[in-house]
Amino acid sequence: MTRLMKSVFLIVMLALAPVTAGAVQPDEILDDPVLEERARDLSKGLRCLVCRNENIDDSNAELARDLRLLVRERLVAGDTDDEVIEFVTDRYGEYVLLNPRTGGSNWVLWGAGPVMLILALLIGFTYLRRRSQATEDALSDDERSKLDEILNR
Repeated sequence: MTRLMKSVFLIVMLALAPVTAGAVQPDEILDDPVLEERARDLSKGLRCLVCRNENIDDSNAELARDLRLLVRERLVAGDTDDEVIEFVTDRYGEYVLLNPRTGGSNWVLWGAGPVMLILALLIGFTYLRRRSQATEDALSDDERSKLDEILNR
C-alpha cells in the first residue's frame, strides 16, 4: 500500500510540475542570482495587462514577457526596486500593480466601500423607523382600541 501511495504521489507531483513552473523563459533569466531573485520578487507584484489578475511571471502573454524583460533591464542598469516599480507604473499606469497604492486619488476608491456601507445602513435604519411610525399613525383611535382588544384576548 505504501509503495502504491508513493507512486500516486509521484504521478500527481509530475503532473502539477508544469503548473508551478511559471512562464519565465530560460533566455530571460539573469546570470546574477541576486538580481534574478529581485526580478522575481518585483514580477510577483506586477499584473499582466493581457491576463488581468495574473502576475507577469505566470503569464505567457507577449506583453508579460516584455514587462519581465523591462524589469530585468532596469535592474541590470542599477535601478533600485522602487525605481523599477516607479518606471513601470509611469509607463503603464497604476493598474499594473497587483496591490494598488493607498495614497493620492486611490483614497477615494479605498474609502468608497466603507462610506457606502455606512450610508446604506443609515438609509435602511431611517426607512424602517419611518415605516413603523407611519403604521402607528395610520390607525384611528377606534381602530387602535379594536386592535388592542384583539391583541389582549
